[in-house]
Amino acid sequence: MSEYMQPKDLARLALPPIAHTAQGNIRRVGVEIEFSGLSIEETAAVLGALLGGPLEQPGRYEIEVRGDPAGPWQVELDFAYLKALGRLQYDDNLGGLVQEMAEDVLLAISERIVPVEVVGPPIGMDRLGDVNRLIAALRDAGARGTGDDPIFAFGMQLNPELPNTKVDSVRTYLQAYLCLEDWLRMRSQVDLTRRLTFFAHPFSKAYSRIVIDAGYSPDLDRLIDDYLDVNPTRNRSLDMLPLFAYLDEPRVRKRVDDERIKARPTLHYRLPNSEIDRPDWGVNDVWDDWLAVERLASDPERLARLCGAYAEFLDNPLECLTNDWADRTQQWLDANPAR
Repeated sequence: MSEYMQPKDLARLALPPIAHTAQGNIRRVGVEIEFSGLSIEETAAVLGALLGGPLEQPGRYEIEVRGDPAGPWQVELDFAYLKALGRLQYDDNLGGLVQEMAEDVLLAISERIVPVEVVGPPIGMDRLGDVNRLIAALRDAGARGTGDDPIFAFGMQLNPELPNTKVDSVRTYLQAYLCLEDWLRMRSQVDLTRRLTFFAHPFSKAYSRIVIDAGYSPDLDRLIDDYLDVNPTRNRSLDMLPLFAYLDEPRVRKRVDDERIKARPTLHYRLPNSEIDRPDWGVNDVWDDWLAVERLASDPERLARLCGAYAEFLDNPLECLTNDWADRTQQWLDANPAR
């Protein structure tokens, strides 16, 4: 790994209250960043300079950049069908030529709106500051974020590993997130195009009310089934399907037919915009907001109080009509700081 990405040169970002797994390892987090303005080849060249490793290209629209001991960084055009076409080996016959022409036309149409995506390997949370150097290098090279054009709908996604995958731990993280979702959405200032398209829709209030109830203590089967009954989709601001597939893949696959679901012991936080072209933007703000979830999930008494306050809010139709839960959440957090 090149000196540019050495963690010793970076101020570490704050760690969550529970920074290690049950096995004693530092928890890991994966980062995904979408943007335009650079081709996958240009993006891979930037990463290659940072990581100091070789490039491998399994398809026309995807490149692996090696050099990080945590694993390869992926650079890809975020369009599954186009990537699949790019992996095909064409014969010198009419059918292959027609398919290649169709692929080129599809590429020309999609280049305007389909982002390049950088997908990092799971890195230790104590290395998360490294990502800021990557962001700065991509910005200097010409990367543009979601605010650069009204039709862009680009995001940054975090995949934080859980401290453990016991059902009560999963439940508390989900409860903490549901209580904070409106506040996180306000903090993220989610781009209009991303709100109108199918990227990170909020959870329904009816589902939230079920999960934050003081008596909600399901076993794993019920926790997953309750989620799938209302959320059989990746299109949630906190996508639980990768985690639930890791815990019970047959149960998830039976209800959701989507090959993009990758089983892993992580949450999939999809809410923040990618604002990579802004000089002051980096992983810090996104991570600081996520830490509010971590701190709430790790403090049972504080979580129970906020769940109770949110339940009261949802149970009062007049409150829901005349007050903003995001603002109420900010007031509650100010009055009940994490210990």
